[in-house]
Amino acid sequence: MFNTLDWIIVGFYCVGIVSLATYVSRAKSGEERSAEDYFLAGRTLPWWAIGASLIAANISAEQIIGMSGQGFVVGMAIAVWELTAAIALIIMAKYFLPLFLEKKIYTMPQFLEQRFDKRVSLVLSFFWLIVYIFINLTSVLWLGSLAINALTGLDLFYGLVLLAIFSLAYSLSGGLKAVAMTDAVQVVLLIFGGLAVSFIALNIISESNGVIEGMRVVMNEMPEKFDMVLSADNPSYKDLPGVWILLGLGVWIGHFFYWGFNQYITQRALAAKDIKEAQKGVMFAAYLKLLMPVVIVLPGICAAILFPMLEKSDQAYPTMMSLLPNGLLGLTFAALIAAIVSSLASMSNSISTIFTMDIYKYFKNENVSQSNLIQVGRITVIVSVLIATLVAQPLLGSFESIFQYIQNFTGYFSPGIVVIFLVALFWKKATSMSVLVAALISLIASILISINFPELPFIHRMTIVFVLSALGCIVTTHLQGYKDQVKAIDLSTVNFSTSKAFNLNTIIIIYALVCIYVAFA
Repeated sequence: MFNTLDWIIVGFYCVGIVSLATYVSRAKSGEERSAEDYFLAGRTLPWWAIGASLIAANISAEQIIGMSGQGFVVGMAIAVWELTAAIALIIMAKYFLPLFLEKKIYTMPQFLEQRFDKRVSLVLSFFWLIVYIFINLTSVLWLGSLAINALTGLDLFYGLVLLAIFSLAYSLSGGLKAVAMTDAVQVVLLIFGGLAVSFIALNIISESNGVIEGMRVVMNEMPEKFDMVLSADNPSYKDLPGVWILLGLGVWIGHFFYWGFNQYITQRALAAKDIKEAQKGVMFAAYLKLLMPVVIVLPGICAAILFPMLEKSDQAYPTMMSLLPNGLLGLTFAALIAAIVSSLASMSNSISTIFTMDIYKYFKNENVSQSNLIQVGRITVIVSVLIATLVAQPLLGSFESIFQYIQNFTGYFSPGIVVIFLVALFWKKATSMSVLVAALISLIASILISINFPELPFIHRMTIVFVLSALGCIVTTHLQGYKDQVKAIDLSTVNFSTSKAFNLNTIIIIYALVCIYVAFA
């Protein structure tokens, strides 16, 4: 367990990351920072910062701890969410980003206001605020506090408080630039820490005969953990329904919702100086996604061999970390903290951006000063983190797997959101009323199907709800005259072409995924 050396390493990390955030976010003498500087880093983020920040924002406690826990239960099949995300990122970069960057938007609700009207923008703004605070922030805080408790014995509530304070320490002053630049450091720690856990675990399993031998032992003793496509008799089929987890519409609805139309993800790409820089950053993130099964799923599989009697699956990753020698334990723990606070900072920054730019600015005054916008944004960050800290344990304390909880809950809303954005981008006839109908159908249909068909895999439920929402949108549009809307996007003016390097890397990633699934299907 932790000793003095580990605490020194963690302390150096905390001081270093806050210092870096303060340094990169400093304002030039005599210059007043604008809202664009605070919320979008002045649209100056380089590709490597965009890519690293995308991964750091995504890979947090719910991913590291939650997905490692699913690796303990299910095996490598859960990595489908990581591997196929690489394809979703490429699609986002090629077809969605050019449209968003052309509009020079701050937020996703702002885009919907430009395409439809303020009603649609406000509905989606309040939706995202609820999801980010009560689902995303709470889950990251709770799982992070569980990890801290498992390794240090610190009380869960105090763990929640410390994580909240640390994330606020460097995100409040610097905004997105501080978050993104520190993410570049944190993602290095994250990957190193996950690889260290996997390699040391495999070496222990092989009785010090090396990583390759350890991998051979794991695959021989638990071959079922490496089935990438589950059969219908597998207990986890409900969550990962065989080939449908690859080819079914549901998984891609989830991906497009998260990677294409999700504020705290797309905000990084919106901060790029131009579309080419944004696309390079997203492609970098796609490559990093291919590493994630080894970083966050493999430790859970190793735990199934070394610690088969764990009470909860989400204990797998913290338990595996306890195998590390002192010093390396502190560094890996710092990597975990890095992932947690990075996501907390990213989510809270996105919450403040949406509330400030889409709600406060609308109701207060369109001509409100830049300094006032930044002040409101900072207050929003504090309030959102405080709420999440207080409700985390009551909301999530009783769940076995937080990862599946998140996936299932967001599945209530994501089909309707995807319908709204797809028609907003690519269908000139869609009306404001039609997309509001789609959102309402998504929520009601999801609840009804969950109640009446509880055994139906949630990705199948998402497919059904998506179709119903789309039909509702189409029917409403027909009833309203079925004509091109004044605010519709003229796609002929948008350049969807990509560089030769982007196209070549796309082919490489697709080929790699095909090889993985052919080998382990």
